[in-house]
Amino acid sequence: MVCTRCNGTGFLNLHQVPDSVLDQFYVGDGNLNHQVIIDWMTKNPNGNDVSICNCCGNTEQWYGTAGGHNERDFGLSGPYFYNGGLPECY
Repeated sequence: MVCTRCNGTGFLNLHQVPDSVLDQFYVGDGNLNHQVIIDWMTKNPNGNDVSICNCCGNTEQWYGTAGGHNERDFGLSGPYFYNGGLPECY
């Protein structure tokens, strides 16, 4: 299931990332280079709200695939327990 909060990118507030960095993130054929954004976030910790999606991750890392949810993680014993066992965008 593709996360609707981050539109499957794995990040929130990507509009705050410079176009030159986004050009390196969207590598074509639907593939994303997540490390480019992570590196940019590390180098630019202030003045932006870019973060790992808090629906498919914990703002520091993803629960599984960036920008996606695996139904096997649903339930009160999984990472979405805080939301009744479902991702916030479900």
